[in-house]
Amino acid sequence: MPRPDADLLIIGAGLMGAGLARAVRDADPALRITMIDTGPTIGEVRGQHLHDTDDERLWLRYNRRVESGTQALYVGAQTTPDIGRSVTGAPGGMYHLLAFGEDAAEMPAAAVGWNSGGMGVHWSAATPTPYGPEVFDFIDRREWDVDLARATELLHVHPDPYGQDEASRLVVDRLRAAFDGVCDPGREVQAMPMAVQPGPARADDRPGPLRRTGPNVIFPPITTGDDANFVLLGDTLCMRLLVTDGIATGALVRNVITGEETTLRASAVAVCADAMRTPQLLWASGLRPTALGRNLNEHVFVSGRVFVDLDRVPIDLHALRRPLPREWCVASLWLPHSGPRQPFQGQIMCSQLLREDLRTPFGYAVQLSWYIPTEIREANRLEFSDTETDSAGLPRMRVRFGYSDADRARIEAGLESQRHAGNALGEFVTGRDSAVLAPGASLHYTGTVRMGPVDDGTSVCDPDGRVWGTENVYVAGNGVIPTPMTANTTLTGMITAVRAARSIVGGSQRGRELLDDRRRG
Repeated sequence: MPRPDADLLIIGAGLMGAGLARAVRDADPALRITMIDTGPTIGEVRGQHLHDTDDERLWLRYNRRVESGTQALYVGAQTTPDIGRSVTGAPGGMYHLLAFGEDAAEMPAAAVGWNSGGMGVHWSAATPTPYGPEVFDFIDRREWDVDLARATELLHVHPDPYGQDEASRLVVDRLRAAFDGVCDPGREVQAMPMAVQPGPARADDRPGPLRRTGPNVIFPPITTGDDANFVLLGDTLCMRLLVTDGIATGALVRNVITGEETTLRASAVAVCADAMRTPQLLWASGLRPTALGRNLNEHVFVSGRVFVDLDRVPIDLHALRRPLPREWCVASLWLPHSGPRQPFQGQIMCSQLLREDLRTPFGYAVQLSWYIPTEIREANRLEFSDTETDSAGLPRMRVRFGYSDADRARIEAGLESQRHAGNALGEFVTGRDSAVLAPGASLHYTGTVRMGPVDDGTSVCDPDGRVWGTENVYVAGNGVIPTPMTANTTLTGMITAVRAARSIVGGSQRGRELLDDRRRG
């Protein structure tokens, strides 16, 4: 295993690690970056979204579940009760925390990626813009807008990659009428922004295949290796950061195939290992701010589907456009949340029902996924053991999670909101046509290494992602989000990577000096 000295060591090669690397590289082409990527590569291309693989067998395995519209299903989280005593030899993919030997009974659908690129090769690519209480109120709004624009650029967000046809416009019109008077201006039903890039236009002027943003789209050297100042260490697990008196000098890492352990030296470290494993690694490293692991938050995911009543919504089945290559839906729509009058997000996907020839439509269906925000509470948390380890050899975690009375009341209101949407399009019966999924099913976890304006015990890091009590340890990603999220979390999480990158570049010279001083000492 190579032992590079680095100006920056990034733990995690998913979307957030890639975004951090890209933002740092754009600001400082000479800064030396080493990235740790854990788990086997799925397919032939490291960091590539599974939607875009050329391996037809692999593509079918991933996309067979996509039509469910339920992310926890189409990422293929394994239900294996035990991955074994060691992660060595485990196939790449999504696994429930229970499979790693964690105590996650209170959040049974909670899952993480054990593969190169993490969740970044599986995710839905939905990137709605944070709004209202989702915006961090301790950051200047002009600065927030600049960071949001940069995060949008890094993820290659497109405002409407599918476009709309007459059928989807009819669906939009019906849903806008159903929610008229409760939506803030500009927050009515509309196209869902997605981290999707339309391919070159075809002869009929329709876009070609839609490419998803994976880690390698954000930072191409993950695949190409054509950056002389970038080193990627695959199949490598970080066991702990090496920190003395608040200054990190690197990390102890282990090759998960050979078991060989190596010390990597770096002048700054950024942990982008998801909302579950980032606090786990900080705990293992002796970095234990009071708020570490606390305030675990997740919106409730309610999955539903309605078959459109063609008498009520006069869609002409003979005039429907065909889905784009490799796509199951024909339109991706969004009902944004609008505060107290409309506090829920609707993620709305339109699809055709096809006969056996897979060409002739006989109906039209609309997936109605409703996201319901929950209260941020310290009681919802991750707890880590000082004596037991999981299958990866890291401190075993226990997930504490439950709903408050206010959460349960909001779930009932959310079900009614979803029912209202469904009945605007066809016959929709709550309980028959929808289901409240188990805690963890959204895969949108936040708060466990939350950001805050002051070091008062209620946050783990400062507004730039620097861990309190350290000079050069940073965290980035969804776990840093301190606000209750109704919308998908990825775009908001990327804002934390943008902020951390700016601080790291600004302090890179100081980090080099600290590392040089320690070497001389």
